[in-house]
This record gives sequence, C-alpha cells and structure tokens, in this order.
Amino acid sequence: MIDITLLGTGALLPLPERALTAAMLRCGGCTMLFDCGEGTQTAVRKHRAGLSDISVIALTHYHGDHIFGLPGLLQTLGTQGRITPLHILGPGNIRRELAPILRLAGGVPFPVILQGVPKEGITLQDLDVAWPREARLTAFATKHRVASQGYAFTLSRPAEFLPDKAREMGLPVILWNQLQHGEPVQWEGRTVKPDQVTGEARRGLKFVFSGDTAPCETLMEASQEADLLICEATYGDDSQQDTAFERGHMTFAQAAQTARDAGVRRLWLAHYSQMIQDPQEHMDAVRRIYPEAVCGNEGMKIQLCFDV
Repeated sequence: MIDITLLGTGALLPLPERALTAAMLRCGGCTMLFDCGEGTQTAVRKHRAGLSDISVIALTHYHGDHIFGLPGLLQTLGTQGRITPLHILGPGNIRRELAPILRLAGGVPFPVILQGVPKEGITLQDLDVAWPREARLTAFATKHRVASQGYAFTLSRPAEFLPDKAREMGLPVILWNQLQHGEPVQWEGRTVKPDQVTGEARRGLKFVFSGDTAPCETLMEASQEADLLICEATYGDDSQQDTAFERGHMTFAQAAQTARDAGVRRLWLAHYSQMIQDPQEHMDAVRRIYPEAVCGNEGMKIQLCFDV
C-alpha cells in the first residue's frame, strides 16, 4: 500500500492559510518528498508526515516555490543527527542548478546525492535497500517555462503464488519467496520459472505528481489508469487558458480533462494561484468534466491499497 499526504496547494507565494504545493509518499516504511518550497518542512511537521524518514526528494523543476525549502530542510536533518544518504532527483543539470542551494545549507553530516532519473526509471531499492523491491519511480518531461518533469511512482504486485503447484513440483518452501517476487530458481538440476507456480498478473498501484505544466501528451501517457493524480491547476477560470499556456500552467478544467482522458481513478487539484481565494468556487464546472475530482487542500491524506 501507499500513503500520500498533500502538504500544500499554493503556487508562487506561501500564504498563511495555503502552503506551497508539495506531497509526501510513504511505502514500506520509506518516505519520498515531492518538491520542497519555502515552509515545506513546517508543513511536514504540522501534518506529522515524518521528516527524519525522508530518503528521496523528487524535484519537478528549479523555480523558487519548489526548491527554496531545501536549505532549511537539510540543516534540520543535520541537527537531528542524520548520517544516512539523502537522494535528490531532478531534471537537467541538477548539480549546477542546486549548487547555490547546497551552499546556503552549509555542511551537513550526511551524503547528499544529486542525480537525474534515467529514461527507464529507477528501482528505488537501488537507492535505499529499505524500499520494497517492487517500488519504482519514473520521470516524464512536462511543458513549463524551464526544464521540468513530473513523476510516476509505481508499486507492482506479484502474480498470485500457487502453493499447490509448487508442492506438486517438489519445491522446498525456502525457494517460494524468490518465485513469488518474479525470480527463477534452480532446483535438482532444473530452472523453475515464476510463471510455472503463479497465476495471472495482478494490478499494482500508481501515483502521479504532475509538477508545473501546461497540458501535454507526456502527462497524459504517464497518468494512464493512475490510482491518484495530483495535478497542477493554477487558474480557476477557463477564460484564462491563454495565460495559463504562456506561463506553462493549466486551468482547473484542463486538469480535469487530463484526468478524464487518462482514465485515472482519483484526481486532486493543487498549485492554485494566489489570486484564487476559494478554489471550491470552481469545482462545479470541474466535476462536470471529471466527477471524481477533489479540490486539494493542505493536510489531505489517502491510503492507496491493492485491489482485492
């Protein structure tokens, strides 16, 4: 299962009642943070999302409202006595882009590893062995004014293991775990493949975080059948589509159209312009496009579970 906490929903400026857009994901006792604008660590503490457990920070781009919280967060982790590595992921030349930010943080007593996400994605256990072996993160290019990307976190589910078949083949129980996780085993001079002792493939879980973007095919493709899409929706009024496009953003309605066309199960809107006082005022039009849309607000939580 995957636990998601929406830490904030604001764009550009943190407001007293609206923190900047960021989200926390927990899976198998490990934690990932998506974006880290000014005040993000305060939001993490406020919603008890587990600051010290963060092992990966996934940045969508390097505008201030998505990264200015990093120096303080790094300093806080250092004062807590952290010694384990922290992986920070992002688009483009992340070392060059974050060099000033890391200088502001000063020296920290733990390794900070900066890297991009390869086209094929990352098996998160390769970054930190504590992550479940089925957990993967892929990045996809988005359409903003600078190099930017969104993220898709997937947790695959092994096919149902069939103990009776394993017993028929005389396989000892000690080998079952490998087969359950898709690994072939050697037994009595033969190779036994997982599909010999498992049933049909089962649906896994997918969470997508859009980051800042205008409507684009890459977001649509990455969001296909996602269990939850947290999607930017900077402008509430659909008459602002031209402004949104020029600035690399979306309207509420465009976010709803993306979710509908991608067949996502749940949509949370976020990244509201500071000009929007009450996002709920725009939701009737949104739900005519995508009835399952939710107006995201600070502190929202959900637990995504496998289908029975």
